[in-house]
Amino acid sequence: MSDEISIQFTRFSAFYSPLIATIAGGFLQAEGLQPKHSVAPAGTSAIDGLLNGTVHVCQSAPSQGFGPLEKGQAPPAVHFAQINEKDGFFLTARQPDPAFSWDTLKGRKVLVDHGGQPLAMFKYACHRRGLDYAAIGAVDVPSAQMDQAFRKGEGDYIHQQGPAPQQLEHDGVGHVVASVGEAIGPCAFSSLAATREWLRTDMARRFMRAYRKARAWIVATPAAKIAEAEAPFFPEIDRAVLTATLAYYQRLGCWTPHVEITRPAFEVALDVFQHSRLITKRHRYEDVVAAPPDAV
Repeated sequence: MSDEISIQFTRFSAFYSPLIATIAGGFLQAEGLQPKHSVAPAGTSAIDGLLNGTVHVCQSAPSQGFGPLEKGQAPPAVHFAQINEKDGFFLTARQPDPAFSWDTLKGRKVLVDHGGQPLAMFKYACHRRGLDYAAIGAVDVPSAQMDQAFRKGEGDYIHQQGPAPQQLEHDGVGHVVASVGEAIGPCAFSSLAATREWLRTDMARRFMRAYRKARAWIVATPAAKIAEAEAPFFPEIDRAVLTATLAYYQRLGCWTPHVEITRPAFEVALDVFQHSRLITKRHRYEDVVAAPPDAV
């Protein structure tokens, strides 16, 4: 008899493959868990699902905890494992540019994803590469409409998470010229979150065993084989595009072998949010991050 486990994504893309693989690779089923996954409806937070009891574990980001802390409140959920230890957004140009440098963006129209964390990370990447964000012509188009706007001719560059940039390359519409993750380096980017109560359960320990195995598999397995397992989750994406996206993220080092959210990675996330003035002080690691449930 399997126990149903409810998993919710904030965004659903190949970037979150370590979590998708727990489902696609049968790792949860091997622990006697029957996964049911969903994507948080627009305008709602996956954290809400944790709090109302409809979701056991969700894909989030440690920076989610900064909001409550800025109001002097304890975050209602904690982040107990990393999914990605690097930003997964890319910059795509209309033409190939092997000599690209971030300075090239000065005075150019860039469709920038204005979501809270993506925008903060992009601004910090510009800073790390010596570019004043104010020097670019940042265009704000709703995330879901950005791709279509670029395909229709708007903007010189576009800032997107995989597999959208790889699809643009596949379609001959654009060429990836830079990675935000490469510009910033390791940071606490996306995570698994749950309530402290759930983390004390046997289900949490079983989930974590499955997640560790899925993560090890993602690190060691050729991208084409991962794409084969995950293809049913991405029916609208060409298999070659999915494979290219997974290979990009493997090379970038998003999916490191360790699952813990490290203190150095957390400190970089604080740097990013301080740079954009989204936090007024450096918050404590212990207030946001918890150890994985099988670590004790």
